[in-house]
Amino acid sequence: MRGEVQRIRESRSGHLYFELVEKGRGDQIVGKLESVLWRSDYQRVRKQLEEFEQPLAEGREIRCRGNLDFYPPFGRLQWVVRELDPAFTVGLLAERRRRTLRDLAAAGLLDRNRALSLPELPLRVALVTSEGSAAYHDFVTTLQESGYGFRVLVLHAAVQGQQAERELVSALRALPGLGVDCAALIRGGGSRADLAVFDSRAVAEAVAVAPVPVLTGLGHEIDETVADHAAHSAHKTPTKVAELLVERLAGADRRLAAVRTGLRRAARQPLREAAAAVHRAERSTRLIRFRLGGFEERLEALARALLRESRRRVEQGRAGIEGVRARLVLASPRRLKSRSREPRRLVERIAAGARSTLRQWAAELEGRARLCAQLSPRRTLERGFTITRDSRGRTVRDPGQVKAGSKLVTEWAEGSLASRVEGS
Repeated sequence: MRGEVQRIRESRSGHLYFELVEKGRGDQIVGKLESVLWRSDYQRVRKQLEEFEQPLAEGREIRCRGNLDFYPPFGRLQWVVRELDPAFTVGLLAERRRRTLRDLAAAGLLDRNRALSLPELPLRVALVTSEGSAAYHDFVTTLQESGYGFRVLVLHAAVQGQQAERELVSALRALPGLGVDCAALIRGGGSRADLAVFDSRAVAEAVAVAPVPVLTGLGHEIDETVADHAAHSAHKTPTKVAELLVERLAGADRRLAAVRTGLRRAARQPLREAAAAVHRAERSTRLIRFRLGGFEERLEALARALLRESRRRVEQGRAGIEGVRARLVLASPRRLKSRSREPRRLVERIAAGARSTLRQWAAELEGRARLCAQLSPRRTLERGFTITRDSRGRTVRDPGQVKAGSKLVTEWAEGSLASRVEGS
């Protein structure tokens, strides 16, 4: 007989009652049988299951051997379990785990969360675990003792039992919008059976699609759960996860200290160079002051000498001006007489130039007059040519210009003759 265990209850007398359920598509129950493990058999079976780390729990599928028993007082038919096959349950769980990993890999989910980048300073942490548990305290204490300003947002969820899968998935799906840098999914140590919920496909998918890196610390030293495979990184214990976050900040702190030391070292050299430059400038200033003292004395002497020379030059200038004035007084009458003759000479030069220009223009006009006379129509008529005009006085150059009956006037050098056109 095989089926899924449901509604487990242990009586005061030590007997274990439960239901064996057969499910069809969509987890619909298609068959159910009341079952019992009498106290003597239950103690023996429980030891076997403990050796395989597979305690009898609700939702677990088992394969067992027994017999049907009918209890007349209650009219109840029940299955009495005598033996249970722990290896079947272990193999079944392993097969389910293998199939889940294969399906997650085919959907591209095993590497999805791992592809997210863990921030250099992961100070805002979402903690998914059972609040108040040992794992919770180990994780929070490690962060607090580090001295860094971690802010932990606790998303409470059961980590084993019937409600564990639903609460874990709900907590992980609440991560978007919380503004955290990463999430820690942790629980304390336990048996392989205690970690069964972390082999759940629903939990693994919620880890894979989380919007921030999910770090797992499930307290199992040997095996990795399906959730570990889907997470950004898997660690053995909750404390290891906290230590990773602390080391992340410590590494950034060390890098910052190295940068600070480098900047301090880099700043000291220019300061030393600047101090040396200031010292040299001070020495140069003292030397310049000493030299300026000597220059001031020389400048005063030069100023006095310049004043004396300026006065001497002014006196010489005055004497020169007086001499020039005297010479101008003597020379002015001669200059005026000489200048009075200049307008007359200028007028004579202008008149001579005008006469020459007029002669040139007269000669040019005479030549043009001769040319006009030679080209005059009168000269053409004198050579025997005539000019014929119509009644309007227009020159007739083409017979087509006149019609029959038109009056014409023909002009010779010595006279003119009127005529009428008879035909054309």
